[in-house]
Order: sequence, then C-alpha cells, then structure tokens
Amino acid sequence: MINPRVTLDSESLGPVEQKLQEPLEQQLTSALQQATHTVEDSYSGESVQQVAQELLVETKDGLHPDIAAGFAPDAAQLQAVAAAIVDEHR
Repeated sequence: MINPRVTLDSESLGPVEQKLQEPLEQQLTSALQQATHTVEDSYSGESVQQVAQELLVETKDGLHPDIAAGFAPDAAQLQAVAAAIVDEHR
C-alpha cells in the first residue's frame, strides 16, 4: 500500500499559510492518500501519465474548492506516486 505525504516549503508560503502549514499539510496528505487508494482500487492498466492525472483530479475532489484551486503538487513527485501504483500492479 502506498501512503504518500505532502509537505509544503515554508519559504514559499505567505504569513497566513505559514501559520496554517501543519493542518494544511495534514489535509493535503489525507486527500492525496485517499486519492491514491481510490486510484489503486480502480487501476486497470492505465499509463503512469494517466494515473498521475487521475491522482490529481481525485485529490482535488477531496479538498475544499479554495484549497483545491491552489493545490499544485510537484509533477515529478506525483508521477513517482503514479509509477508506484503502476508498478504495484505489474
């Protein structure tokens, strides 16, 4: 089972986001983990790129719209999670 974690770069956050960094990371991590489990359960041979896109959509669907609008995960790290899902099903 894959359990990714989201960490935010505090240097790139504004003052309000810095104060909310820990709960925001927890919420993002929870949404990404739920998305990972959903995508894993429904995986049926898609490419890594397709899985990464599904992960992004599912994660954003699990977030408040305001948070989802600002969620822009590192593409390489999202691809790594997607690759782990694909590799797990080979």
